[in-house]
Amino acid sequence: MGKIEESVEFIRGKTDVKPEIGIILGSGLGSLADEMEGVSIPYKDIPHFPVSRVPGHKGNLVMGELEGKKIVAMQGRSHFYEGHSLDEITYPVRVMRELGATVLLVTNAGGGIDKDFRPGNLMLIIDHINFMGANPLRGRKEFVDLTFAYDKELIELTERIAKDQGIEIKKGVYIAVPGPSYETPSEIKAFEKLGADAVGMSTIPEVIVAKSLGMRVLGISCITNMAAGILKKPLSHEEVIETTKKVEAKFKKLVRKIITKIQLTS
Repeated sequence: MGKIEESVEFIRGKTDVKPEIGIILGSGLGSLADEMEGVSIPYKDIPHFPVSRVPGHKGNLVMGELEGKKIVAMQGRSHFYEGHSLDEITYPVRVMRELGATVLLVTNAGGGIDKDFRPGNLMLIIDHINFMGANPLRGRKEFVDLTFAYDKELIELTERIAKDQGIEIKKGVYIAVPGPSYETPSEIKAFEKLGADAVGMSTIPEVIVAKSLGMRVLGISCITNMAAGILKKPLSHEEVIETTKKVEAKFKKLVRKIITKIQLTS
């Protein structure tokens, strides 16, 4: 039995939920999973599952129902900067797909590069720039088309829902760096010239693997701070967590409605 099969067998031994949608909840955004009806399984208990020790990441896999849909939700993720390999970081996505999920909603905390952004904004990811220096498909010889990495229909659906709810939502390109140090002001200027609107240290490896597995992907960044040099002040992880707490209510309201409206296909 392979590693993924072992993980799946363990999880299925805890619940009979067959998830339709996978959700990865980034820094400070994990409380949505607390509202699900289901079971919570610590990552450390799941065979071969990577464990994150970053503040703001609870480290539980939650299986259950939310808004009438079967969900598998990750309360926090592992990161490249923690020393995990890209195979380890993306392993949970492969498990989610094997469990049955065909849609992946991936969220993160990001630094705003677009000067029209403000801390607390939500940004729909319409494309990305992989600046991590590695690819999770390396060695697999999988030539995956990323022309439409982020599902156009899900982006349009989210825009309509946000408008109906009176929630301002931005759109932009997300660039991922290895971390854990924050970027320099000069790096941010360079990223802006490359076309990036927000920067972070996650998400892209998970999206690449999800697309290789045929999943539809929707990405949302919570802009928790302006990137280095824009507001001329130091950056901190504490600010990231503080901002996500402030936007928690509108974030959960938006995601709940998205889940309600998503049309699933087999």
